[in-house]
Amino acid sequence: MTSGVRKIVFFFVLLGITFVAYRFMIRPANKHLSEQKTRLQSKLDKLSKLEKATATVENFSKELEQLQEAIDFFESKLPPTEQIDQVLQDVTLIGQKQGVSRKTIRRLSTTEDNNGYVEQPLSMKLEGNFNSFYSFLLALEKLPRIMKVRQLRLEKVKGEEGIVSADFVVSIFFQDKAG
Repeated sequence: MTSGVRKIVFFFVLLGITFVAYRFMIRPANKHLSEQKTRLQSKLDKLSKLEKATATVENFSKELEQLQEAIDFFESKLPPTEQIDQVLQDVTLIGQKQGVSRKTIRRLSTTEDNNGYVEQPLSMKLEGNFNSFYSFLLALEKLPRIMKVRQLRLEKVKGEEGIVSADFVVSIFFQDKAG
């Protein structure tokens, strides 16, 4: 064998080894590497979604705590149903202090049960100086209770300057015993 033939044979052997190495080693390794990258990317995507979900859950937990604090605050403003007489007494005292004369205060028979609280409407008829009545409403607003004034009707008393007659319904909210 001459040196030229040896070189050609050696070249083809090297070429064959390169082909065999590429076909049986490099291509499967590249395929395996590509599959591993795909799996890794899939796991990273899942991890990213999990981190977002965890952040969302933490936000929900914070919001739930804030809502519970708000519920506790409003429940502290709701006296038990048994204290309606005390509330009526407070309203009467405020009226006397403000110089408003009470004509009538009566419970209306309709009480509404609303998921943990009861709404008790009271019909009130008062008479007095407009400024006194306004002061009465401001003092009523400052009571540590949740109240709502409904159907307010003011009329000037004929023949008397600055004196008004007020006819209104105030709803007082109480804790429901069962709720």
